[in-house]
Amino acid sequence: MHVARTDTPSPASGQAPRRSIRPLVAVLLISLAPVLAAVLVYFNPEWRPQGSSNYGTLVEPQRHIPDARALPLTTLDGRPFDLSSLEGKWVLVSADGAACPESCARKLFVLRNTHASQGKNVERLARVWFITDDAPVPDKVLDAYQGTIMLRADPRLLARFLAPAEQAPEPQAAGLVAPMWVIDPLGNLMMQFPADADPLKVRKDIGKLIYNSRIG
Repeated sequence: MHVARTDTPSPASGQAPRRSIRPLVAVLLISLAPVLAAVLVYFNPEWRPQGSSNYGTLVEPQRHIPDARALPLTTLDGRPFDLSSLEGKWVLVSADGAACPESCARKLFVLRNTHASQGKNVERLARVWFITDDAPVPDKVLDAYQGTIMLRADPRLLARFLAPAEQAPEPQAAGLVAPMWVIDPLGNLMMQFPADADPLKVRKDIGKLIYNSRIG
């Protein structure tokens, strides 16, 4: 009796069917799309919706933090500090003399409370107070603003980074000690808040930055 043969390959042949990687590629692209869009919009302000607004003023062009040779910094106990070690975090910045008058204490208060109000995102931020002289910091200031990184800096070198338009010649120059600033996680000085800034508006701006950012 004649038996018909078929061309169907045997499962035992050891040849598994080839799978397409296209679905995996599609999933990866969909996952990365929001991150790429956020980065593109962040570095291209003209692409942002016209209705968006900030209380703080965007620093244009952004200035990258100086290296330790261009801006030597020391902690209160005299150890050198490299500001680039804070890259990866949003950094809230103020500058003033060590005596820290009422205007200085207000800035430290605003930045401390803004930081503390970020809830689950609190670890994404750091606070820096640049001290523009060699005087001792009062104990009451040290106690009230624990958690703030306090760094001594030459005010002239510091002004080149924070307030180059002012070229602040003295520590008390308004262009250096009046505002507050934000450094982004890539190490760029990117926003400045005015003197006597509204604490609620500062908090709102920082909250928006943290919420919308995929960096830091």
